[in-house]
Amino acid sequence: MNDFARTPKQLGASLRRRRRQLGLSQAALGERAGVRQATISTIESGGQSARLSTLFDVMSALQLEISVHDRRKLSAEDGL
Repeated sequence: MNDFARTPKQLGASLRRRRRQLGLSQAALGERAGVRQATISTIESGGQSARLSTLFDVMSALQLEISVHDRRKLSAEDGL
């Protein structure tokens, strides 16, 4: 999975896609990450109230990591 995210909403959508690829419910992911289902819902909807440490716990449970690099220019292929 190689998504890019520039906003909380885009990151939430990427995490939702990954969760669904793994066949997990929000509750099951929450259990794996040690957070409530409501927290998973907030993150996936792009809510901005989740702590950074919580985000990393969720990403770890989804077997994902963050890569930081220079921002690239968007093209028509990016759907924008």
